[in-house]
Amino acid sequence: MARPTTGSVIEHQGRDGRTYRALRFVAYGKRRHVSLGPVSAEDAERELSHVIADVQRGRWKPAAVEAPPEPTPVPTFGVFAMEWWALTKDQLAPSTQADYWWRLTVHLAKYFNELRLDAITFDTVERYIAAKLAEDDPLSARSINMTVTLLGAILERAVERELIGRNPAKGKGRRVRERAPTRSYLDAAGQIVALLNAAGELDGTAPSNRQHVERRAMIATLTFAGLRIGEMCALRWRDVDLAGGWLRVGESKTDAGRRRVKIRGALRDELLAVRGRHQDAPQSAYVFATSEGGRLSPDNFRSRVLGRPATIVDGEEKAGTGAVGRANKQLEAGGLPPLPKLTPHSLRRTFASLLYALGEDPGVVMDEMGHTDPALALRVYRQSMRRGDGEKAQLQALVEGGIVAVGGRREENTTAEHSASEAA
Repeated sequence: MARPTTGSVIEHQGRDGRTYRALRFVAYGKRRHVSLGPVSAEDAERELSHVIADVQRGRWKPAAVEAPPEPTPVPTFGVFAMEWWALTKDQLAPSTQADYWWRLTVHLAKYFNELRLDAITFDTVERYIAAKLAEDDPLSARSINMTVTLLGAILERAVERELIGRNPAKGKGRRVRERAPTRSYLDAAGQIVALLNAAGELDGTAPSNRQHVERRAMIATLTFAGLRIGEMCALRWRDVDLAGGWLRVGESKTDAGRRRVKIRGALRDELLAVRGRHQDAPQSAYVFATSEGGRLSPDNFRSRVLGRPATIVDGEEKAGTGAVGRANKQLEAGGLPPLPKLTPHSLRRTFASLLYALGEDPGVVMDEMGHTDPALALRVYRQSMRRGDGEKAQLQALVEGGIVAVGGRREENTTAEHSASEAA
């Protein structure tokens, strides 16, 4: 085998200003290249002479080529999502935790859990959206979009960890077109009275294991104090100053949400009645608690207090349940239109409307609602100003706990009287 006796030192000027050197020579019938780094010219020449001597003696060996590292195995969505949840959940508020867990386990898990992350494509996400829209009882467009948003957040973490190259759930094309939702609320005293009376009737006929559910008082608190459903569930007796006439909201999702709300006549009567039935409850107790004294679930309120509205099943009308269904029967019997589709937030918007009936200005409404953006207050204000003086007077009487005419009848709020009789 031919033994080379010469080679060369090559130089390269780096961007950092330093000169980098390497060796070029032939060994064992192949051209070789060995990088030396930023060494001096003298050290490079010396290294070249050593390499050539080793080649001539048959001792020189090329550097071993390291095997590429094993690629990180790509987990399934189910495994990765549970890891994401474990690392993320403690950073979320309790209500957000419950919402995310519902999106993840009830909706995303069924479709994506068995798929490897790199098998989830834009087409996969589109098929998921189409499947959700095709369900017998589909989610709203907004709810579907919220599940896709959570999917995108989880997959974004996978992108950051270089498990996938791009996020297939990201972008406007991965969303269902949403229509502006109908913002319902009760704008007539008769509707509010019918709902309260229906809830009171349910209280009176409740079985023994459901008598702790204060249906009428909960609806009154949402309607006459404008609390969010989570704020009402978190309300404790230490937050209720019946003597001073103020209710304190200390647990809210925003700084503006932590606020004081004036306890007006009708609400004061309802809360006095509840307190009379729970005189031994400590100040730290929840105002509206479970049978074991725990925190009430918003879902329980929606299903067991408001209930489902009337629906059409196989061409036939199925009666609504809860206070809404019972109130609609009362309204129908009196020849009055039924209630709009109600949610807990509908009652919160009703409170804003009631404040305008009392003559409050938008600033007070924003303070008591816990808003920083005047858009909602002004929108409700414009609608409220269309009421006639008679309807405004009815709403004022209702909030103050007075007599209200409903469907030609005059009804008086008897909650305070009921409270006094129970206390006795």
